[in-house]
Amino acid sequence: MSDAQKLSSLQSALPFWVSLLLLPLAWLAAFSGGWSLAILPVFTWYLFALADGVTGLNLENADPETDEQDLYWYRFITILWVPLQFITIFGLIWYATGTDHLSTFEKIVLFFGIGVLSGTVGINYSHELMHQKNRLERTLGDLLLAMVLYSHFRSEHLLVHHRYVGTPRDPVTARYNEGFHRFYPRVLLQCLRSAFRAEKDMLVRKDLPWTDLSNPFFRYWALQAAMLILALILGGWGGVGLFIVQASTAIWQLELVNYVEHYGLTRKHLGDGKYEHVKPQHSWNAAHKASNWLLINLQRHSDHHYKPDRRFPLLQNYTEADAPQLPYGYPVMTVLAMMPPLWRRYMNPRVRHWRQIYYPEITDWTPYTKRQLPMPR
Repeated sequence: MSDAQKLSSLQSALPFWVSLLLLPLAWLAAFSGGWSLAILPVFTWYLFALADGVTGLNLENADPETDEQDLYWYRFITILWVPLQFITIFGLIWYATGTDHLSTFEKIVLFFGIGVLSGTVGINYSHELMHQKNRLERTLGDLLLAMVLYSHFRSEHLLVHHRYVGTPRDPVTARYNEGFHRFYPRVLLQCLRSAFRAEKDMLVRKDLPWTDLSNPFFRYWALQAAMLILALILGGWGGVGLFIVQASTAIWQLELVNYVEHYGLTRKHLGDGKYEHVKPQHSWNAAHKASNWLLINLQRHSDHHYKPDRRFPLLQNYTEADAPQLPYGYPVMTVLAMMPPLWRRYMNPRVRHWRQIYYPEITDWTPYTKRQLPMPR
């Protein structure tokens, strides 16, 4: 790649580096205390929601055949984030547990904000990394998930969600009329079970027991234990508590996004336990520019499920003709999801409209909404 091409690649990738600006805010909040502790949630949720209104939609698509070398600066941001998040979480555990100017409540608020960051950005970057064939990137994705005590997300996402999305076997596909507060406890339990079962089934096909050391759950547990031990060393039991506040907030943020991404959308049952192939119409799409910078095009979710191997800068945007559209970006939609009556007011008519457009031949949706259909094979 020529110097001119490198410079052009860097310039086009720069908007996606906006997430790095959030890290100094975490340190500023810790040093200042008081009202500054609200800065991370406010910036992550509300500033990008406002920015979406200013920047509008990005309907342009990159060439999906772009050479891997031209994506260097896009890839680098996801790699660089891993050590920076690690330093921020554990550096602030050490600082917060050793300072006198933050009350216990302020420390909890601080690590709630850090959890918003590690959930909104960190888990999202781990999602990008886990989909790559490069071993280094997949390992870095594992480290990010261990930092939020949700390592099994990799197995659940790759082996269950992508295969069974929009069917009764996918816990993450939010059911029509299912409020987030019912979805959340259900998905926490079912995703752990389905991830473990998927890895166990893979070992059975190799005539190996689940206790074989090739089971990635042993790696998951070891990495998570290492994170907890490090928090204990740096901040004592108070440090462990703050780490858990951060991790639980990050998991909540992830599952809010999961709830939004497929709410009410189902794949057509073809009979005999078989379902149609995954298409762009089975994920909600959002073309909002600023929030896609923050979320590295995660909102182009329709294309991600259609072509899971595509790196984020090459994900394609779809129009209403090919994929259902969200009225707002994820920063607004996840806030709406926390208020089920308002969520249903916005989204249920859109789900019904989606049914009329893509499946006018289906007149009875009861089996789909109540999950009475056969499990896919």
